[in-house]
Amino acid sequence: MLQRALAIREKALGPEHALVVELLNSLANTYKGRSEYAKAEPLYQRALAIREKTLDPEHPNVALSLNNLANLYMAKGDYVKAEPLYQRSLAIREKTLGPEHPDVANSLTNLAILYVSKGDYAKAEPLYQRALAIQEKTLGPEHPNVAGFLNTLANLYRDKGDYAKAEPMLQHALAIQEKTLGPEHPEGAASLNDLANLYAAKGDVAQALAIQVRANKVSEHLLGINLATGSERQKLAYLATRVDETDRSVSLHVRAAPNDATARNLATTTILQRKGRALDATADSIGTLRRRFNAQDQALLDQWQDTNAQLARLVLGGPLPQMTPAEHQQQMKALEEQKEKDEAQISRRSAEFRAQSQAVTLQAIQAALPPQTALVEFYSYRPFNAKSTKRSEQFGPPHYVAYVLHQAGEVQWVELGAAQALDAAAAKLRQALRDPKRSDVTALARALDAQVMQPVRKLLGETKHVLLSPDGALNLIPFAALVDEEKRYLVERYSLSYLTSGRDLLRLQTHSQSTQGPLVLADPDFGGATGPAVPPEAATTGRAFDLSQAYFTPLPGTAQEAQALQALLPQATVLTRDKATEAALKQANSPSILHIATHGFFLEEATVSSASDGQRLLLQQANAPTPGLKLENPLLRSGLGLAGANLRQSGTDDGILTALEVAGLNLWGTKLVVLSACDTGVGEVKTGEGVYGLRRALVLAGSETQVMSLWPVSDKGTRDLMTEYYKALQAGQGRGEGLRQVQLKLLTDPKRAHPYYWASFIQSGEWANLEGKR
Repeated sequence: MLQRALAIREKALGPEHALVVELLNSLANTYKGRSEYAKAEPLYQRALAIREKTLDPEHPNVALSLNNLANLYMAKGDYVKAEPLYQRSLAIREKTLGPEHPDVANSLTNLAILYVSKGDYAKAEPLYQRALAIQEKTLGPEHPNVAGFLNTLANLYRDKGDYAKAEPMLQHALAIQEKTLGPEHPEGAASLNDLANLYAAKGDVAQALAIQVRANKVSEHLLGINLATGSERQKLAYLATRVDETDRSVSLHVRAAPNDATARNLATTTILQRKGRALDATADSIGTLRRRFNAQDQALLDQWQDTNAQLARLVLGGPLPQMTPAEHQQQMKALEEQKEKDEAQISRRSAEFRAQSQAVTLQAIQAALPPQTALVEFYSYRPFNAKSTKRSEQFGPPHYVAYVLHQAGEVQWVELGAAQALDAAAAKLRQALRDPKRSDVTALARALDAQVMQPVRKLLGETKHVLLSPDGALNLIPFAALVDEEKRYLVERYSLSYLTSGRDLLRLQTHSQSTQGPLVLADPDFGGATGPAVPPEAATTGRAFDLSQAYFTPLPGTAQEAQALQALLPQATVLTRDKATEAALKQANSPSILHIATHGFFLEEATVSSASDGQRLLLQQANAPTPGLKLENPLLRSGLGLAGANLRQSGTDDGILTALEVAGLNLWGTKLVVLSACDTGVGEVKTGEGVYGLRRALVLAGSETQVMSLWPVSDKGTRDLMTEYYKALQAGQGRGEGLRQVQLKLLTDPKRAHPYYWASFIQSGEWANLEGKR
C-alpha cells in the first residue's frame, strides 16, 4: 500500500514534494522494522537529500531525516556514521524548537543510547536524565513515551551495576506500558526482557524466570501475527529479532538454573516454538492455499511457480545473447522482487483462512511421541552473561545443548560443549564418509559420537526409536554412522529419523490424501554437452555461477532401478529418457510416492562444487566478476538434472530443476519422496532453521517423508539399496525402519561395510509405514 501510494504521489506531485518525502520515510520505517536495512537506507538518504535541498538546512524536518538515518546506522551497529547525524539533529532541534521540546528529548535519548553502546556511560547518563525530565513535563508521568525513557535510563543503571536504581524504573516503565498499550505490545515485551536481564544480573533467578516466561509468552503472540504475512526472507528477518531472547532463555536454564524445572521447561518450550519456525510458517501458507485450491489461489500459485522457474533459468543459464550484464542483473532483480511479492500475497491469502493451529507446548509434543520413542532436540545457543557491561560481549561463542523428551516424565538435558569443536569434528567425519578408501572413518565417527551422542545415550534409557532434530553442522551428519563405546554403529542400536524441529510431530498428525499413484522419473536423456567440460579447479571464487558448461553423464544404473521399481510398484507411472522432464514433474499432482533417480548437486556459495565417481558434474563460473549475479539464494544452488539438461532445453524448461522450483511442486498428500541422487540432503545450514536446499524445498512442497543423500553415491550401489528399500516398504516396514534394515543388511557385506555405501541416505519426516502405522 505504501509503495502504491508513493508511486501515485510521485506522479501527481513530483519526486521532491513534501508528501512524497513523508511516504519515503514511512516505507523506510517499515523496512527497518523488518530488519531490511538495505532497502531502508536509500529511502532515508533520498528523503534527507530532498529536505536539505527544498528546506532551510536548520528546518526541524531536516533534523527528523537526520535522526531517521542515524537510527538505521545504529541498528546496523555503525556508530561512526550515526554519531555526527545524531549530534547535528540535536543541534537543529534545540535551536529551532527550544530546549524542552519532546523532539529534543528524542534526540538526547538516541545519542545517549549510542554512547551506552560504546560503553561511555559518563556521556550517556546526563543525556538520559535530561530527556526523561522533558518527557515527564510535556507528556505527563504515565505516557508510553515516558515509559520508553524510563526503560532506557534503567538499562544504563543496570549496565553500571546500580541495580537499586534500575529495578524500580523498569517496573514503573512496564506498568505504564501494560496500562496504556495493553499486555501484548512489543514495547512491553522489550521491558519484560530487560527486567528479566536485571534479575539475572542480580542473581535473582526465580524472578528472572518468572519475568522471562511472561516475555516469551508475549513474543510468541507477536510471532504468530508477524509470521502470518510476508515472504520467507521477511519471516527470517523478523525471527532474527527474537534470537537474543531465545538464547537468553536457554542460558537461564543451562548457566543460571540447571536444576530448576521451570527454567528447563522454559528453555525447551522456547526452542520447540522457534526452531525451524520460518519453514513451518511458509509451508503452512502454501499448504493452506493448496487445500483451498480455487481458481484464484491456483493462479497465484502458478504465478509464483513461474516466477521461480524464470529466475532459475536466468540465474543458472547466464545472460541471453542479446542481454548486457546490466540488463541481466536488472531482470534478475525484478524477478526476485516479484517472487517476494508472490510469497507475501500467498501468506496474506492463507492467513485469512488458516485454522487455529495447535499450541506448541511440552505436553502436546510429549503426547505426540509413541512409546519407546525419544525426541532429541539439539540447539546451538550463545551463552548469555547478564552481568556483562558491554552489550557486544553479552553473548559468548555458540555451544550445543540437547534436550531429550519421552512420552512421559520430565525433560532431560545435557550440554555438549563449544560448537566450534563439534562442528570441526563433524566436518572431518563428513570428509571421510565421502571416500570409501578412507580407513580412519571409524575413529572419526567414534570421536564425534563421544562428543555428541554418548552424553545423550545416558538419557535415552530403553528407547529403540530416536527422533533427531539436529542444529548447525549436525544437520549434515548421518547419525547412523556414529560409533559407540562398544565399537558398534548407531544404526545397530537405534532406528533413527530426522525432523527439522520436534514441533513437526504436531504437523505430522494431519495427513492429506494423494490424488494419483506413484511416479518414478529415472535415467533422463540429458542430451549432448553444449561445450567442453571445464574442470572445477579452473574456477575462481567470488564470481557468478554459470551452469552453461555443466555436463551430466548418463546413469545406466537408474534405468535398472526404474525397472526394478516398476515390478515392485506395478501401479506406478515410470518416466525415463526423454520423458523424464521438468514439465512432467511440475504437472504431477500429489502422487502417493515420488521417486527421482538422476544427478543431484549443491553449489557452495563462493566456490564451484564438483561431483566425483559416477556423477562427474563439472561446473564453471562466469568469465568476469559480476557480484550482482552471485547465487546467494541456496535454493538456486541446489537441484536435479533432468531430460535435456546438457542442452539447456526441455520444451519451455532448461532441464535443470532447482530447489526453488521444487518448492512449487504440489506434493500435499505425497507420502514419500525419494531422491536417488547425489548430495540431495545437503545445502546451506542456517542455525535454528535447518538445511536450505532440496530437503527444505520438499517440505515446502508438502511431502510427508523425504529420503535423501548426504554425499555423492555409487550408481550401482544406490540401485541395489533402493530396490531393497522398496521391498521393505512393500512388506509393511516403516519408512525409517525399512531404510535401517537395508543398511544393516549392507553392513554384513564386506565389500559394502564402509559407511560410504550404506550411510549416505537419511530419512526425514514421517517414519510410519505407507499405511500410516507406526
